[in-house]
Amino acid sequence: MRSSLLTFATDLLDEGLETVADNVQHRGGAGGITLAAAYHDARDVFPHNPRRVVYFQEPGAVFFQPSPDLFRPLKLQPAVSALLGGRDLVADLVAVARRRDMDANAWVVLLHVDRGREIEPYAQRNAFGDPYLTQLCPANPDVRAYARAVIGDVASRGVDSILMESFHHFPFPHGYHHERAFVEITPLTSFLLSLCFCESCARAAAERGVDTASLRDAIRSTIREGLSSDHADPVPIDDAAGVRAMFGGELGAFLDARSDVVTSLVAELVGAAREANPETAVVPVDEGGAIKGYTAGQPTGAPAPSIAWRLGVDLREIAAAAGALEVMAYASTAERVLIDLEAYASAIPDSAKLGVILRPLAPDCDSPANLRAKVDVASALGVDRLDFYHYGLAPLDALDWVKSALPAGAAASAPTRRSENR
Repeated sequence: MRSSLLTFATDLLDEGLETVADNVQHRGGAGGITLAAAYHDARDVFPHNPRRVVYFQEPGAVFFQPSPDLFRPLKLQPAVSALLGGRDLVADLVAVARRRDMDANAWVVLLHVDRGREIEPYAQRNAFGDPYLTQLCPANPDVRAYARAVIGDVASRGVDSILMESFHHFPFPHGYHHERAFVEITPLTSFLLSLCFCESCARAAAERGVDTASLRDAIRSTIREGLSSDHADPVPIDDAAGVRAMFGGELGAFLDARSDVVTSLVAELVGAAREANPETAVVPVDEGGAIKGYTAGQPTGAPAPSIAWRLGVDLREIAAAAGALEVMAYASTAERVLIDLEAYASAIPDSAKLGVILRPLAPDCDSPANLRAKVDVASALGVDRLDFYHYGLAPLDALDWVKSALPAGAAASAPTRRSENR
């Protein structure tokens, strides 16, 4: 079983690559480091960083030096982190990991970039045409070209795997850092607000026979009604079939087009990585567990994979395209982790490998025994990898919890396989 700690550039730059690698490999007992090679805006508190305690992440930055030939023809350009000072941190991580016989992985947040008006021509747009300036639309051809270039460029550095997050449409609540809404937004209204009607999405739906103009008008009216009255949603958001049947079934066809867009993008990204480096695995990350449990570690209701369709994600199809799926098991109990992981295992092809991200910190874990119970659940299900969120955000003693929870040999399995393949 492969294992790694997720890290930020600030961890590697402020503590030093060798120090972080020592901590991960020896104190944490993990076999790899996973660097956020492309990330979004955030305000973070770092409990053990020697240089900073509160840090504001750079909006939509990348932490490698982009290859000019790949990006020069593109309309959408990467924003290179000011922290790097000319360094290529992904390449530096690969070099350190190779010397230590560790895995070097990249964590790439693709379409959630927080770059404001700069991305307006490429952003998702709701039924009213309002742009969402934190998220790129996966149907936009310029966005897809940019995403292929990012994934291919990162793979070319020789990373063992790329954890690929935010390759799909976004839920409306995952919005902005300073938000105001002084009216209740019901679950169905929130979902309808998340639907993208940019030119590219409208074209994809029209190709499936959807009357996009009529559907957009109907959705606008439903949103207006939902924002101006206190009536209950006409269809519960958890009733996927009922939601699809809305507006004479046109919404279902629209959602199918949306899913096709995401699945085809994943296939293109896997192809871009393989072309750049056939040994780099691309692992799509489903965010259902985070959507349900991120804030409090208390997910409720149906298992996490049940909401993938709201993001345009067909779990079986993307897992088949990549041969793998990573999931976020953000829950305070091993019992809930088991419910979600069993549901994910049932939702993807038998040939696809399943990976799990756990949080060895509050609100998910209150003891080493709690984390160990969750790792035992994942191990019993035969997961391929365990990743832990997050080196810089957790107290250093979380590494002790990780080491005590990992199965024997978890740190050694990946280097053995890599030495055979290279």
